[in-house]
Amino acid sequence: MVIVMKDSATQVLIEAVSERLKSLGFDVHKVVGVNKTILGAIGDKRDIDLRQFEIMEGVQEVVRITEPYKLSGRTFHQDNTVVKVKDASFGDDEIHVIAGPCSIESEEQVFTIAEKVKKAGATVLRGGAFKPRTSPYSFQGLGEDGLKILKKAGEEFHLATISEIMRENQLDMMLEYVDILQVGARNMQNFPLLKELGKIRKPILLKRGMAATIEEFLMAAEYIMAGGNYDVILCERGIRTFENYTRNTLDISAIPVVHKLSHLPIIVDPSHGTGLRDKVGPMARAAVAAGADGLTIEVHHEPEKALSDGAQSLYPYQFERLMEELRMIAWAIGRKIKQG
Repeated sequence: MVIVMKDSATQVLIEAVSERLKSLGFDVHKVVGVNKTILGAIGDKRDIDLRQFEIMEGVQEVVRITEPYKLSGRTFHQDNTVVKVKDASFGDDEIHVIAGPCSIESEEQVFTIAEKVKKAGATVLRGGAFKPRTSPYSFQGLGEDGLKILKKAGEEFHLATISEIMRENQLDMMLEYVDILQVGARNMQNFPLLKELGKIRKPILLKRGMAATIEEFLMAAEYIMAGGNYDVILCERGIRTFENYTRNTLDISAIPVVHKLSHLPIIVDPSHGTGLRDKVGPMARAAVAAGADGLTIEVHHEPEKALSDGAQSLYPYQFERLMEELRMIAWAIGRKIKQG
């Protein structure tokens, strides 16, 4: 349930309600707004009489949350969450773009691409060091050596960095090198991993699973937030359907649906969503028009030689041109994209 405190409620009154909730076995999550403080009580306590809280001093309203996603839903947190990392922010009026290669292959490769995407206006540099591949014989990434390259490039070009985490035992190592930890589609329901990510205080980019409903998507975010980490960025990257012309079916409708149900920012990955270089631009433009809070786009200076996902990676000149197109669309809907 959600308890909305009055504007005049003092800290003493707020703490009294919070302690009462804890004594009944609830986990209490506090959201402090401009005018009001909201207490979210998380726990399976269906038999609790809400009236005992309605009569407490300082309480304005008590609402029982019917959705299974308590912390990620708008009932608990009506204002949009803005996740900030270095020069990037996700969830406000500015749309930020994550760009870079699918896999980190060498220092020369990453530095070449980082310079070009920075010039075009990207604010976050992506690169995979641990790659979940369908075939065990495919390139699996450079591991920690790749993360070192990514961090060095981020510092050189003043870009935040993001890379995918695969297992819990990689956490300490990755915290040293990256600013945002990415949870891939295959791990969206890796609940032990999500619980560990809830214990840290660093932004998490959570990708939608290949066959996940939006409710399952938000419940995965709930696992992270229940641990106390509220800096979650959702990512729509396409779902698996009967259509096989594109790599996945990019669900653009998920953007307004998530905005209605959740306060968390949602970005779109048109590279994995289509798997085809010439389809990335149209889907990126559609995503911005539909209200996406950001994009993640794969870029490679020599995609024909890429060790993974070259077919969906944009050439730098294509990325630069796309960024100019996206700025016009963002302006038309009252938002903006950083100028390169």
